[in-house]
Amino acid sequence: MLQTLHKQEKEQFCKLFKQDQITDFENRFAVMEAFMQIDGHVSSAQMIQRLNDMGHRLEPEFVRDTLKLMCQYGFASKRQFDNGDILYEHLHLGQHHDHMVCTKCRKIVEFEDPQLEALQVQAAERHGFHLLQHKMEMYGICSQCMSQRRKLLPLSDAPGGERLVIARLDGGPMARARLMAMGLRVGDEVDVITNSGQGQLVIGVDYKRIVLGRGLAQKLLVQVNTKKP
Repeated sequence: MLQTLHKQEKEQFCKLFKQDQITDFENRFAVMEAFMQIDGHVSSAQMIQRLNDMGHRLEPEFVRDTLKLMCQYGFASKRQFDNGDILYEHLHLGQHHDHMVCTKCRKIVEFEDPQLEALQVQAAERHGFHLLQHKMEMYGICSQCMSQRRKLLPLSDAPGGERLVIARLDGGPMARARLMAMGLRVGDEVDVITNSGQGQLVIGVDYKRIVLGRGLAQKLLVQVNTKKP
């Protein structure tokens, strides 16, 4: 099925690019063939490396321009997840999928859910929208990264967007007193609003925003909330 689909895509590529007299067709077709051999998402740098491995020595700007044309003609789509690298994926006509992105290892999982699609159409109709297109990106931590993570971790190591529970206050009496004066107690739920991995981080506790330095955040040990909502 997929092999037949890719064959059709290549035939349409040839027809449209030749019809519009796109220059340097043979090399552009080499880019298309290499792209079709890749499953999932790929950056322009990865495409350039793949072409080099296949014996095609093409200028990086030429490869990027060809990817741009492939998006323009509907053979590829361009995505940028959570301000990361620009990635390209296959765009097969009549097919749609959404994405789950691991914030730790950056793995991207494609998924399809007809019920979810129907709910989105219904939501648009309730608000008087004629839905043209949409995309859904779900960010979290994949099962592999979760299995490797410590049960307790310092708040300073928690990624932005995660909701956790304070399990322990470490440090000396002064540090604990300072944390408690901020309104932080064992058992409190914490939303990690921003954490760049350096400098201050911002958390939300009981509808309040609190700014913490990394030293103090290291003394807050947190864990995943295992209680049912």
